[in-house]
Amino acid sequence: MKAEQKAGLRQAWRWGTVLTLGISYSVLSHLAAASAAPDLLDAMVAVVPLVGLAFAIAWRSSQRTLMLALCLAACAVLYAISGWLVKHFNWVFLLQHAGMYALLCGAFVRTLQAGRTPMIAGFARIVHGNLSPALIRYTRSATWAWSFYFGSISGLSLLLFWLTPVPIWSVFANLLGGPMLVLMFVGEYAVRCYVLPVTDRAGPLEAIRAYRQAASGGSARQP
Repeated sequence: MKAEQKAGLRQAWRWGTVLTLGISYSVLSHLAAASAAPDLLDAMVAVVPLVGLAFAIAWRSSQRTLMLALCLAACAVLYAISGWLVKHFNWVFLLQHAGMYALLCGAFVRTLQAGRTPMIAGFARIVHGNLSPALIRYTRSATWAWSFYFGSISGLSLLLFWLTPVPIWSVFANLLGGPMLVLMFVGEYAVRCYVLPVTDRAGPLEAIRAYRQAASGGSARQP
């Protein structure tokens, strides 16, 4: 029991840390984007995630030394154009937000083409193995729903950035993004509980594990 309790505490600590970092970065991003007198620190808030992602990819690359050297060169370029970056860093925020949701939309829509497995069906197979006819129908509909959600968020982000002051766009992109995503998860789970039998349902934690397993190349569970 002690081992299970320790494992539970470690998991709670990890999720708590991830949640705290996510909320903190969202608030920092909003403060930077809404700043009336932006400076280099505000610009760094915008570019650090992209730089961190680039270094993470470079570290895992088979050509690590070359890729890390390219990342360092890119950092030198960013420093050289820091004056321009301070004036235009909100475009980096827009690229991260609207671009990420557009990529997710495209990834989900691609799996809805004839002969391909819908994205949600792939996750469901990791959890359930073979899928019932009802679950197959549901996963296709859920993939459409998530595609629409991602595409709508990306489109609204672009419209608000174009039509409203940046602080208003930032509230939508940086402060409301997380709560809206949670609401989407809750709504989709509520529909799942309503239309599917208990044996075909997967809880939120199972769905997250399935996504992580799919991202790492995991295979479906054998029935």
